[in-house]
Amino acid sequence: METLKILEQLDRIERLVRANKNVLNFEEASDYTGISRSYLYKLTARGEIPFSKPRGKMIFFSKEKLDDWLLSNQRKSKAEVRTEAVDYTFRNKKRFW
Repeated sequence: METLKILEQLDRIERLVRANKNVLNFEEASDYTGISRSYLYKLTARGEIPFSKPRGKMIFFSKEKLDDWLLSNQRKSKAEVRTEAVDYTFRNKKRFW
């Protein structure tokens, strides 16, 4: 039981250390994004995710670029759409006399 607690704490510490890195290796990027290693490999092979491959061997990821990629193609909430519609209506209001 005590060993399990120690392993959980160690895992949390490792995640905190990774959170402070700007460049992640393949395994770290997989853990960081929650994407399986096999799917991450497919994404890199297809060129669908930003990565670097210095000297043609190891794959590295910029944490900032991963964040941008993960947050791309965002969907607006209904409240945001409603607010934009009201703003648009008031800005483009035609006056009828």
